[in-house]
Amino acid sequence: MKTIFRLLLVVLILTSCKKKAEQIPENPVQKAGFSIVIHGGAGTILRENMSPENKALYKSKLEEAIRVGYHILKNGGTSLDAVEKTINILEDSPLFNAGKGAVFTNEGTNEHDASIMDGKTLNAGASAGTKTVKNPISLARAIMEHSPHVMLSRSGAEQFAEEQGLEIVDPKYFYTEKSFNALQRVKNAQKTAFYNQNINDNKFGTVGCAALDKQGNLAAGTSTGGMTNKRWGRIGDSPIIGAGTYANNKTCAVSSTGWGEYFIRGMVAHDISSLMEYKNMSLEEAAKEVIHKKLPSIGDGRGDGGIIAIDKNGNMVMEFNTSGMFRATMNAHGELFIGMFKD
Repeated sequence: MKTIFRLLLVVLILTSCKKKAEQIPENPVQKAGFSIVIHGGAGTILRENMSPENKALYKSKLEEAIRVGYHILKNGGTSLDAVEKTINILEDSPLFNAGKGAVFTNEGTNEHDASIMDGKTLNAGASAGTKTVKNPISLARAIMEHSPHVMLSRSGAEQFAEEQGLEIVDPKYFYTEKSFNALQRVKNAQKTAFYNQNINDNKFGTVGCAALDKQGNLAAGTSTGGMTNKRWGRIGDSPIIGAGTYANNKTCAVSSTGWGEYFIRGMVAHDISSLMEYKNMSLEEAAKEVIHKKLPSIGDGRGDGGIIAIDKNGNMVMEFNTSGMFRATMNAHGELFIGMFKD
């Protein structure tokens, strides 16, 4: 009898413990911290080549853009909303190689690429080679959320954008004298084949954003006009998930800018996440390893560019191997940093 009584007592205790465990919420503590980081392209950005007026213009636009995302996050909005709306501001500015300020192809057109990724679900969307969608990053998000696909391109992507009610514009909207003149300079300097031109003298104006919201979810997005004088429907890294954009709540969110061919070969954005996940590196360690060691070795010293990234704890990095990168950060305390040059 004593043995039976003891067994019954054990069963009652275990049942009671199980019920109490079931009453404990899966995530009892909700994160309250948030951060956001942006870039407006890396490349030959030298202090001596920038007038005070232009410096003020870039600084003002970077601040305007990041504050849009910051206020979304501060008010409890999602990292995806913050990324999209922040990039919209940069796409609407002629200062950057994305949206309105996109560079010209060899044929004299403006073709846009973009991508976005949700770190919580690992869902992603991307568009490539569009000519009439005003805000390519919004198209990338629509593809992620309202289609069964990850990437759509050219006329098909534009048809999808119209069906989703996104703003469609005349291709002339994207004309800027700055970008058109850049195309003429490249063509005039072109002595031999296309691939022999020195594009290292041109800054890369791709734009991007990475954000962590109050719920602990990461997101990243990237938007670009690609490479001046590009031909044959060339697509760079910006719409390639894992190269130009990557986000994973386990590790970090990354947006890239630079010579896309090398960022694709190195799968730069995903590589940073992998080093954190599998080698237990910090975000800073992983970013330095990829940008300053791996990338240049792939490109024989021509793997120019940089990344902005944020990890699951809100730590941010802005790593680049060029002379400058337009960049900005804001944290939950409202502390703002804006940078352009290496020093």
